[in-house]
This record gives sequence, structure tokens and C-alpha cells, in this order.
Amino acid sequence: MTCIAGGVNIAMKVPAHQYDGVVAFYRETLECEEIEGGADVSFRFGPNRLWIDRVPQLSRAEIWLELVSKDFGAAAQNLEQAGIVRDDGIEPLPETMTAGWFFNPAGIVHLLRLDTTP
Repeated sequence: MTCIAGGVNIAMKVPAHQYDGVVAFYRETLECEEIEGGADVSFRFGPNRLWIDRVPQLSRAEIWLELVSKDFGAAAQNLEQAGIVRDDGIEPLPETMTAGWFFNPAGIVHLLRLDTTP
């Protein structure tokens, strides 16, 4: 089986009515270091980067996780052959990114992307 590993990015998708409170929790209560760059708010969360995304159409928060593989095609095929649902329509990805969206059996979203680190 192709190696798939956890990535460093965690995305918390938060309804608009909870967004400011969630950002304040990580910024002020936990005093997490805010990471500059990009339009979204993100914090250093141990060895990970925690993105806080405002998603007005949600009624409750969701956690989205990142997976990486040096062989995206084989990894995606392995997941699909295992019956793991893929749905690339849930959020647009940059055209330059080799990646896809998968759901674990509990419905948690996972971004599988090509690991381009040397």
C-alpha cells in the first residue's frame, strides 16, 4: 500500500455566528501564536497549523484534516478501492494542487494532497 501520512494542516470550518468567539478563544484565551499569510486566520497549534475558516452556510463547526503522500495517484486509488468516498466538489482546490477530498467512514473530511517536500 502507498504510504499516506498526516499533514500539518487542520482546518476548522466555523459558522459565521461562532467565528469571532472561536478566533478569540485561540488568540486570547489559549494565546496561540497567529501565523501570518493568507486571507484566513491561522494559528500555530503544536507542530500543526490550525486554520479557522468562516463558513456562513454551516450550522455547526467541522474539523477537516490533511493527509499527504509522495504518490497521490496510488494513494487516492487505494482509498477509493477501500470504499472511501471521494468528493472533489466540496471546496475548490487550486489548479496547481494535486489533491482530492475524501471522507472517512464517520464523515470527517480529509484533504489528500501530493507531498512535494524533498
